Amino acid sequence: MMQFNFFLKLLKESFRDLIPIILVILFFQLVIIQSVPDDWISTAIGLVIVGVGLAIFLQGLEIGIFPVGEGLARDFAKSGWTTWILIFGFLIGFGTTIAEPALSVIADKAAAISSGRIDATVLRLVVAFSVGFAILLGVFRIIKGHPIHYYIIAGYVIVVTITFFAPQEIIGLAYDLGGVTTSTVTVPLVAALGIGLASAIKGRNPVIDGFGLIAFASLTPMIFVQIYGIIVYSFVDAKDVAQVLVQASVSSPIDITITSLISGLITVIGDVLPILAIIMFFQYAVLKKHIQNIKTVLLGFVLVIFGLYAFILGLELGLFSLGETMAYELTKGNSVLIIYAFAFAIGFSTTMAEPALMAIAKKAKDISDGKINDFALRLFVALGVAIGIALGAFRIVDGGQIHYYIIVGYSLVIILTFVAPKYIIPIAYDSGGVTTSTITVPLVAALGIGLASNIEGRNPLIDGFGLIAFASLFPMLTVMLYGILTEKLGVKSDTEIEAAHILRDNLIDAENMDLATVNIDGSNRRHSLPMDFSAVVIIVPKDKKVDAIGAAHKAGASGVTILNADGMGLGKMDNFYRTSFDANDSLLLFLLPQAMVNPVIKSIIHSLHITTIGKGIAFAFPLSHMKGISLSRHDIFTNRKDHKHHEENDIELSSTLEEVNKNETVNTV
Repeated sequence: MMQFNFFLKLLKESFRDLIPIILVILFFQLVIIQSVPDDWISTAIGLVIVGVGLAIFLQGLEIGIFPVGEGLARDFAKSGWTTWILIFGFLIGFGTTIAEPALSVIADKAAAISSGRIDATVLRLVVAFSVGFAILLGVFRIIKGHPIHYYIIAGYVIVVTITFFAPQEIIGLAYDLGGVTTSTVTVPLVAALGIGLASAIKGRNPVIDGFGLIAFASLTPMIFVQIYGIIVYSFVDAKDVAQVLVQASVSSPIDITITSLISGLITVIGDVLPILAIIMFFQYAVLKKHIQNIKTVLLGFVLVIFGLYAFILGLELGLFSLGETMAYELTKGNSVLIIYAFAFAIGFSTTMAEPALMAIAKKAKDISDGKINDFALRLFVALGVAIGIALGAFRIVDGGQIHYYIIVGYSLVIILTFVAPKYIIPIAYDSGGVTTSTITVPLVAALGIGLASNIEGRNPLIDGFGLIAFASLFPMLTVMLYGILTEKLGVKSDTEIEAAHILRDNLIDAENMDLATVNIDGSNRRHSLPMDFSAVVIIVPKDKKVDAIGAAHKAGASGVTILNADGMGLGKMDNFYRTSFDANDSLLLFLLPQAMVNPVIKSIIHSLHITTIGKGIAFAFPLSHMKGISLSRHDIFTNRKDHKHHEENDIELSSTLEEVNKNETVNTV
């Protein structure tokens, strides 16, 4: 039931995130283009399928990819096998990138652009190797604890330097390849790997050190592809190949058949299986450890496959073709301002619905204790993409050289790196890699090629590429500005907010004997609260001790005192002094807020069958003068809610009694 409620929540959020895309399409289609598309029913059905698929995909991430990725990282960190961790990172990067469908398409276009100098297969291997190297380098950085901005700044300097030596035909493609190598499935797994490592290694901060792997995977392809381009253009002669023109085209919605459904599903399975195979190999062959809750994890991967396929199918049912048609129609118009407006709007709306960004934003919120708001983060990322695509469209119209824009952009990124708060910098770097994925790339590519094809003096093979690079660059700037803004406004984490409320609403007085004095979340500050506590005592055979503790922990107990115990019946004992006392039992002592007593006892007696066939005793008694216990915020607020509920019941009962007394008085009179 809990998983179903979680799915409904994700479903609601998914459709909320699709609203911007719908509004943008309706406005430009009806107001600017002034026509109703013939296939609007197909588009509407496609959007519904997109929303459902997105919710299924996100739920699969939560129960499958995130837990297993973080679990692998923790196990590797505990094992101390640095070499194996690095190999795992490389294979995850290489294996997922080589199977990326978008990379295959761009590699084929690159072969045409270079007149055969660049081989499509070799280019894919170069890009996949660069991403594998990026993940390896990122994992190495987390292990060593090096600040991420040193690596990123050095990478930007290399990218810009190589740009001046790279052939003109390869620069835009190299920049774009940095944005399409991180797929929808790869991003969550890589993020889970980084966060898991940073959480397991002593001295690492999961917010500051856990993010950044995606940024590496977006940066290195730009370097490797430009170097590869320099080599082939210097030493490889052009071949006599049939010229393949890249033109703006308008696709049509797909026809759904049983064959196409099966074929599409097999394609998605082929994208996910290499990841699953790598995980299983390292889990069982290297770590030699079973995956906990393996059925749930496998269910998560199945949900990811079906959710991702439903998501892509919904897009292909009409949204892609409609977006491409709109981009093509607008580029044939006379007003460049409308083109810029469309570029901004489509960049913003598609980014808000990007699955990989949702996954990263949720994870950022969780590990930052709410200081980073997931919706606000996505807004700033979407704003960055919108600005980037609009500026990229202006570059095509104006005819400027892409590397000048990129140099200025990277310079601003470097400056903000030294100004923005540390916790936001790795997340900002990663934002550039997660924005150009399943939804954004096709529409952005259609817009760029359409502009370059319809503007006189522009070459679609050279000027048409580069919008994806802009869409990857500017989110870094806006996210760092978001971090600076939150610091200026004094935005606090959930812990800081709740601690401030407690400080305001309660006495900070450890000597107040009328109140319980507790530490919140293990902090050193003591707070006095009007809370009732009870002691729960469980006496069970020693072999049942672990089961009882596990049941109590499942119900919310955070600590226990364990004592050895021995019990006997005194009725038929002949000589007390000749009896040997062997501690065959365990006495478990839990000190709990009153609201947790019933759930803990209920969980234990059900787990150990104490009230039926099991052995053991469970009882509780109230406590006074509770001092020094440590509680979580959740425990405190649950207790308060329960206390408030009891107060409301007491008020309701008092009102009922007063009404009864009044009626009795009237009847008596």
